[in-house]
Amino acid sequence: MILSTTNNLEGYQIDQYLGIVSGETIIGANVFKDFFASITDIVGGRSSAYEQVLREAKATAMSEMEMQARHFGATAVIGIDLDYETIRDGMLMVTVSGTAVRTSKL
Repeated sequence: MILSTTNNLEGYQIDQYLGIVSGETIIGANVFKDFFASITDIVGGRSSAYEQVLREAKATAMSEMEMQARHFGATAVIGIDLDYETIRDGMLMVTVSGTAVRTSKL
């Protein structure tokens, strides 16, 4: 499956638009507190442990979106938008959405 932030794919033709697909992940505040308590590798204000949690949340949201696109019979998702948002009680929500499409090579 091709995943792209662009609205078209070089070398491919979009044959059918199948609809909007999305994925979401919410990380609780206690996860952040636990990571901050155990962080020992902060250099220059960056924490690889914290960044790893965000990468995993992004990967989970992307995986959910891709599964939904496969369910629609898509071969690609275009126009992908990724968003991070804080919600009440210090929780972080990662959302990703795009348009599922069927493509063919030019």
